[in-house]
Amino acid sequence: MSQVKIFSGSGSIDLAEKIAQSFGKPLGNSVFQKFSDGEMSPYFEESVRGCDVFLIQSTFAPADNFLELLLMVDAAKRASAESITLVVPYFGYARQDRKDKSRVAIGAKLLANLIEASGATRLMTCDFHADQIQGFFDIPVDHMDGASIFVPYLKSLNLENIIFASPDVGGMKRTRRYAKFFAADMVVCDKHRERANEVSSMQLIGDVKGKDVIMVDDLIDTGGTISKAAQLLMDEGASSVRAVCTHGVLSGKAYENIEKSVLEELVISDTIPSKESTKIKVISMGSLFAKAIRKIHDHESISSLFIR
Repeated sequence: MSQVKIFSGSGSIDLAEKIAQSFGKPLGNSVFQKFSDGEMSPYFEESVRGCDVFLIQSTFAPADNFLELLLMVDAAKRASAESITLVVPYFGYARQDRKDKSRVAIGAKLLANLIEASGATRLMTCDFHADQIQGFFDIPVDHMDGASIFVPYLKSLNLENIIFASPDVGGMKRTRRYAKFFAADMVVCDKHRERANEVSSMQLIGDVKGKDVIMVDDLIDTGGTISKAAQLLMDEGASSVRAVCTHGVLSGKAYENIEKSVLEELVISDTIPSKESTKIKVISMGSLFAKAIRKIHDHESISSLFIR
């Protein structure tokens, strides 16, 4: 069987080290050279000929992270790697998954095309903004579920009157999976946006009086929606409100918004580098991705890694 070699892009080194440690193998040696104008030239300092290569990099802003990943794929392909699997814990541009108005790009599909053109043979990621993005690829996609690390933590809280809330109608399917596992009810915060990152109105569908509410979402950006939804839930009689979001983008005034909100805590993963605070708890995806890498290399099913 081909040898596994794991490399990290410069944007996800902390998570990559945790994945490698959990897998039981050190990260491969790579160099990220930059010319004075910012042009990147990554390369491997060890042979990858005939190896199953796993490249770890989240494609969060800036776009350099994505371009660096493509250059690493090309380098591995030209160095005769047997297979090249991209481990992209956070897949950026996934919010651009359709034409929701005239004359806009479908960014997620464009990135899928570029990944395939680069020579990658497989993609592993976690919690796409929309599940159907898997269909944008003509290579195998392993779509991991953030619930695998969040459910055990939520169970440890021992909340008696738990109820789950979706911060928008689009997240109902994701929230329903959590509610079904805990045999709990769910509510929806129906929001209306006039422009990106700005909620103009929001109303609650359901009853949360006396309940410990857990909001579920795939990502949190500026924290405006989550903060406003949390306030709405408390105004409607909730006992407490927490939020679980896989990807902590946390841009702009996100940390300030979260600290000032009525949230008990925000639980995120380390798919994007972030910092813990009094209200933000970070849980690592390292072990989950390491197990998935081993199963893929051994040609085994990864279904046992999902919460059912």
